[in-house]
Amino acid sequence: MHAFYEAAMGEALMLARAAQNLGEVPVGAVVLDAEGSVIGRGFNQRAVRSDPTAHAEVLALREAAESAGSWRLEGCTLVVTLEPCAMCAGALLAARIPRLVIGAWDQKAGATGSQWDLVRDARIGSKVEVIADVRGVESATLLREFFEQRR
Repeated sequence: MHAFYEAAMGEALMLARAAQNLGEVPVGAVVLDAEGSVIGRGFNQRAVRSDPTAHAEVLALREAAESAGSWRLEGCTLVVTLEPCAMCAGALLAARIPRLVIGAWDQKAGATGSQWDLVRDARIGSKVEVIADVRGVESATLLREFFEQRR
């Protein structure tokens, strides 16, 4: 199963590079349906859209919901190159996504296991399976190089 997620992360990394080409922070995400088909894609577009909510995860979830014809994405998997922030973790929970696959941890603003763990907080009542470090070095390198160029 890990090889399957590595392939999906490859598509998310391709999307992250598309974000980088637009000058955005290189984060990409895909949503897989229960059969493993991609039903949603997204990459960071906050500056391009002048929209603070245009994170890769949110855009992928919106496309997946439209594709599925429902806001409930039960049985789906979100694959993202960088650990989701609090907003994206909340969107993941709202969409009823049961599984999250992460490339790199976000030690600054991660909300699915590093700084906070909203998706497995007993007070919320949700238990999202988190699979981390899938092509993590590649994901982290892309981000590190992006920010090094900005300094």
